[in-house]
Amino acid sequence: MSASRKERKYVRVPLPKGMLVAWEHSGIRMVSQVGVIALGGLFIPTPQPPPSGDVIRLVLELPGGDVRARARVRDSRPGHGMGIEFTAMAQDARARLTRLMKILTRI
Repeated sequence: MSASRKERKYVRVPLPKGMLVAWEHSGIRMVSQVGVIALGGLFIPTPQPPPSGDVIRLVLELPGGDVRARARVRDSRPGHGMGIEFTAMAQDARARLTRLMKILTRI
């Protein structure tokens, strides 16, 4: 592994068919497909992502219930999408996300 490559805290799982995520930034609501999912955050393809450092709210619909969270935009690439990091999530939502990730990483 090269020295310039970032070490990841969580396993990332690409979702080629996508999963829908509703998100809100500055009072504007959007729905996008999730490109990559991890316990720490998501990559959301969107043509006009918010700037890095901004906070968004989001809702992921998972089997067993929704995951509602606040997140910070860590990487914003206009025309491509944004990488977000979860900053706040209820304990039951975290448990649902953890169960999903266990299933996805077994495949």
